[in-house]
Amino acid sequence: MQTFRVGGAVRDALLGLPVNDIDWVVVGATPEAMIASGYLPVGKDFPVFLHPETREEYALARTERKTGRGYHGFAFQASPEVTLEQDLARRDLTVNAMAQGPDGTVIDPYQGQRDLQARTLRHVTEAFREDPVRILRLARFAARFFDFQVAPETMELMRGMVAEGEADHLVPERVWQELARGLMEPRPSRMFEVLRDCGALVRVLPEVDRLWGVPQRADYHPEIDTGVHNMMVLDLSARLSAPLAVRFACLTHDLGKGTTPQSVLPRHIGHEQRSADLLKKVCNRLRVPNDCRELADVVAREHGNIHRSGEFGAAAIVRLLERCDAFRKPQRFEQILLACECDARGRLGLEERPYPQRDRLLAALTAARSVDTATIAARAREQGQVGEQIGERIQHARSDVVAQLLQTTRASAA
Repeated sequence: MQTFRVGGAVRDALLGLPVNDIDWVVVGATPEAMIASGYLPVGKDFPVFLHPETREEYALARTERKTGRGYHGFAFQASPEVTLEQDLARRDLTVNAMAQGPDGTVIDPYQGQRDLQARTLRHVTEAFREDPVRILRLARFAARFFDFQVAPETMELMRGMVAEGEADHLVPERVWQELARGLMEPRPSRMFEVLRDCGALVRVLPEVDRLWGVPQRADYHPEIDTGVHNMMVLDLSARLSAPLAVRFACLTHDLGKGTTPQSVLPRHIGHEQRSADLLKKVCNRLRVPNDCRELADVVAREHGNIHRSGEFGAAAIVRLLERCDAFRKPQRFEQILLACECDARGRLGLEERPYPQRDRLLAALTAARSVDTATIAARAREQGQVGEQIGERIQHARSDVVAQLLQTTRASAA
């Protein structure tokens, strides 16, 4: 029984990067031997065990055989006869198909170190084509290691997989899992670049794929192309260390521009509501978590109004805050504003411009939240008012304090 460190831990150590999660492969063991040594079995599809002390995952060396379409179409064999080289052969990329023995020796049968030096993402064997999730994984790694190129033969292999229909059998949960991880990488636009190059993006996210080639007004968007703008917004969200929900909102905020009639281009009147409608379909299809879904919906509907809020009076600002549910969820509203800032700055030559709407609206929210709504509601009820009448009185009180804030701000700037 031999134990080897494998995969990303070996890769990251060779790159001089922090090693967070460590995966282990055990060669020459049986499930019974692992359990007898105190390991806790946790694997459902194949034998994986938790170390009794470190709780790290130890998997028995295994091979796999394609039995059907998609992610679940595999049969696994784990036995003491499976070699380390056979186990590494089933992995996706050469840079992930290395192992390290107890003495520190790197076992590299598929030239992963060569590809690390050449900054290349390359498939290990033709078995890559048997699992469509590997397309998403490679694209995600391209977003992490954004100075790596995809080997030409690997790109051709992925194009063939898409043409053969493998990408049509991706499980929604796995698509979202890989998408979410890719969004959190340093250069998320690279993920979508790779998916577009191999033809997979139109299969998994056609609403995003159709944005490329759609023109916008040059006075607002010097970069012109909606797809290019979308990726600039997304990369800026990564640069600003935005959380996942904000990055997803940045990805989906302009979906409606892909359905603007040709006759009215490059104007995109009403694209906000179209974006929200398309977003709902994306979220239902991929089973996107509620926090990401809800924030993205507000950004899709209101980003234009938030951009123009510097022209709004007090009453309009209060109505905007209400539509954004800012009074109940002020922290989420800050994230909404961050997504809008990324949208405003994710434009060619405008990446460093200020976004005063953010501070202005946050100050307005703070002022409006200082209104004692309970007291206003109680007085209204004493006067026989109910329901919408109470809401109107609260809205008027909030508008008054926001108006005072705006007047003070203008006076200070004069």
